Amino acid sequence: MNKENLIEVVNLKKYFSVGKDKTLKAVDNVTLNIKKGETLGLVGESGCGKTTCGRTILGIYDATDGHVYFNGKDVHAMNRDEKLKFKKDAQIIFQDPYASLDPRMTIGEIIGEGMDVHLKISHKERQEKIDDLLEKVGLTREHGSRFPHELSGGQRQRIGIARALAVEPEFIVCDEPISALDVSIQAQIVNLLIKLQKELGLTYLFISHDLSMVKHISDRVGVMYLGSMVELASNHTLYEKPLHPYTQALISAIPIPDPSIEDGRNRLKLEGEVPSPINPPKGCRFRQRCIYAKEICSEITPELKEIDKDHFVACHLFQE
Repeated sequence: MNKENLIEVVNLKKYFSVGKDKTLKAVDNVTLNIKKGETLGLVGESGCGKTTCGRTILGIYDATDGHVYFNGKDVHAMNRDEKLKFKKDAQIIFQDPYASLDPRMTIGEIIGEGMDVHLKISHKERQEKIDDLLEKVGLTREHGSRFPHELSGGQRQRIGIARALAVEPEFIVCDEPISALDVSIQAQIVNLLIKLQKELGLTYLFISHDLSMVKHISDRVGVMYLGSMVELASNHTLYEKPLHPYTQALISAIPIPDPSIEDGRNRLKLEGEVPSPINPPKGCRFRQRCIYAKEICSEITPELKEIDKDHFVACHLFQE
């Protein structure tokens, strides 16, 4: 394992049984790494396996196959004590800021719950830490005595962030943390995450379908399609020089705020529906929607290979 990497994912698979003799391949053979202190964005259409991938990396779901290494240790082969420490070091911010908070608990109780399990601190230290976290995420200590229903969506998501930070983690999976929020609040939350990362030295996996926000926060970006990784590159490279036809279509769908440019540009529009992950097509899973598909695409599944320095693509167009 590279010492610079906090997370290394190798050939990760997560399958679900859905009825008699049917298997849903939510995550299929995903390989990636996340360096210490960086943000890896993970994008793709709804249902492509982004969230399942994030939860399997955290050990919320057991892996069907493959490995997830955190600081060199296999997450899915840890003993009880190692798992407890990993749960402290790796946290998640959920997509729905209301459903993820217990409505019967005060904000202070929600933030302090993890401390009771993972941190050996006095009641006074606990309260001071809760107050400090509330201020860190842009709220006041008075919010600690309130209940989730008394707060706005943006405030609730700030509580979700404070709860994740409460146990002093190294790594946080941000699972579409802005998709349930008003557009006016989304940038505030993303900027808060960036600020906290710089202050606390955090490492993020930022899952989203909003490519504009992913561009704003990420150092590198991975693109998933139907459970598989199709492209992985630095932020600048992926947005300036996307290679996979699917990535090109996603990038071209990002609106440009200048009407004179937006009206005149040619968008690469995808035809057809996303195939079922229960019965994915043989060969390249994107071939039925790809304008460049060739005979080999229906026969052999392309592997994720390094086409240029630190630019990985799974496409037969670049593997001849």
